[in-house]
Amino acid sequence: MDYYLILCIILFSIGAFGMLIRKNMIVLLMCIELMLNSVNLLLVAFSAHYGSSDPQIFVFFTIVVAAAEATVGLSIIIMGYRYLKTTDISLFNNLKG
Repeated sequence: MDYYLILCIILFSIGAFGMLIRKNMIVLLMCIELMLNSVNLLLVAFSAHYGSSDPQIFVFFTIVVAAAEATVGLSIIIMGYRYLKTTDISLFNNLKG
């Protein structure tokens, strides 16, 4: 169980660190997905450790929400790229209207 916890902490830290230092919208979306997947892995590990299937059901719904978030996020990025010709997050402030 300790190894799963260490792995999830490392993955979540990489995702959070990537969110703080990167300026590319696609990389930010990948960092968010990495953080969501680390939490899902931890929930599955706790589920296997304690013998309960309830966290696995929660993980299933989290994966569905993450897929919808990736779809909406990528569509926003594509529309922004068509307008600005870049995926730099600092230039997306021009889209406020």
